[in-house]
Amino acid sequence: MADEIKKPQQKKGQINIELDEKIAQGTYSNLAIINHSVSEFVVDFVNIMPGTPKSKVKSRIILTPQHAKRLAKALAENVRRFEQAHGEIKDYEKTPMPINFGPTGQA
Repeated sequence: MADEIKKPQQKKGQINIELDEKIAQGTYSNLAIINHSVSEFVVDFVNIMPGTPKSKVKSRIILTPQHAKRLAKALAENVRRFEQAHGEIKDYEKTPMPINFGPTGQA
């Protein structure tokens, strides 16, 4: 029929993911605090500015342990690819963990 509306064909196993404008702009973070329980990993992303006595969590992502492991593998693989293309990423300073974040956080 000429009046039929054709939908874009989606391949089997393919996921259609939308990204709205606000989320696409992203949120800058220079500290990640990671905590976990038996059933989940909680990653808090913070933007700490020099000379500012207080910072707020800008974004929190909660993952299952399985997804946390997949994320760690994917991030390691992407860092490896980046370094192959652009050279080693230097870690110039080891930022100490602020005391008020508690003993379980890691950056």
